[in-house]
Amino acid sequence: MTLPQTPIGSGFGKASTADAVIAGIDLTGKTAIVTGGYSGLGLETVRVFLAAGARVIVPARDVGRARIALADLAAAEIWPMDLLDPASIDAFAARFLAERTPLHILVNSAGIMALPELTLDARGHEAQFATNHLGHFQLTLRLWPALKAAHGARVIAVSSLGHRFSPVVFEDIDFHHRAYNPIAAYGQSKTANALFAVALDKRGSRDGIRAFAVHPGAIVETNLGKYIDPAVLRQLGAIDAEGRAIIAPERGFKTPAMGAATQVWCATSTALADKGGVYCEDCEISVLLAPPEGEYLLGDTIGQGGVFPHAVDPVAAERLWALSEEQTGVHQPT
Repeated sequence: MTLPQTPIGSGFGKASTADAVIAGIDLTGKTAIVTGGYSGLGLETVRVFLAAGARVIVPARDVGRARIALADLAAAEIWPMDLLDPASIDAFAARFLAERTPLHILVNSAGIMALPELTLDARGHEAQFATNHLGHFQLTLRLWPALKAAHGARVIAVSSLGHRFSPVVFEDIDFHHRAYNPIAAYGQSKTANALFAVALDKRGSRDGIRAFAVHPGAIVETNLGKYIDPAVLRQLGAIDAEGRAIIAPERGFKTPAMGAATQVWCATSTALADKGGVYCEDCEISVLLAPPEGEYLLGDTIGQGGVFPHAVDPVAAERLWALSEEQTGVHQPT
C-alpha cells in the first residue's frame, strides 16, 4: 500500500523558477533553515526566501566557503554544522532552540553523490546514507520543538530521480556484504530521503509539521555530480561537446533557478496546506509509477516524471524510522 500521489494542478511546470513560485508570498516574520544553502539549489533557495522577507540560517561545514558564496546575501546567517558530525548537529540545534524561536521552514538540501569509493563515517555508516539521510534525520528531530512551535511548519527532504536506482537495502545498508556501487548507494540515500518525508509527515501532522520529498530535476550547474564521468553526461544529453550544461527542462535538465522551484513551492505554497508525505517534482505532486521489469536505465526515462512505489511505501518508511533512531540514538520528542 502506498500513499496517494495525485497531482493537484499547481499551475506551474518543468520550466518554472523559484522566483515564479514564491511570487506574492510574504515570509516576513518567518524563520527558515536551509542545509546546503551556500551552493547550488540551496543557495537559490536562500536567495528567494530572503527576498520574500524570511530570516534564513545556513548551516555550514566550511564557514569560510559559505561566507564567500553568500557575500551578496549579507542577511543570511551562517552557523557551523557538519552533517557527518553528530556533536556539531546537536550543538547547532541547541543554539537554535536556546533562542526559543519557532522554525517555520526546514529545507534539507545538502547532499553528496556517487562517492567513487566506499567511505564510512565515524559510526561506520556509508557516507552518502549518513550525510544525505542520517544527518538530516538527527537535525530534524533535534529541531522538533521549534518546528512544533511554528504551528504550521514544513520540512523539505530533497530527494532525487536517483531513488529509482535502489530501494533502502535494509539487510546491508553499509555495503558490508555486497559490492559497493556509487550510484546504488546514492539511490538508496535518496530513497531514504523520500521515505523520511512519509514517516515524518505521519508523526508531525498532528503538531502542524508537514513534510514533502522533492526531486529538483537534473541540475548540471552544481557541484553535486562532480564524480560523474563527463562521457556519461554527454551520452545522457546533459552537456555538450565542450562540457557546457544543456538546459532542456522538458527532458529534466534545468538551471539552478528551475531546480530550486519545487522545494520552494513545497515550502511555501498555500495549495499544500492540508497535504504532506508526498513526493513532488516540477512544482507538482508526482504520479506513482510502476517499477520497470529488470534493471532500471536512467537514459530511457530521465525526462519521465513519477516516483517508484518503494520510495513512498509506508511500511518501509516505518522500518527506516526505527532504524534511523537506532543508528543515531535520537528519538522524536514527546
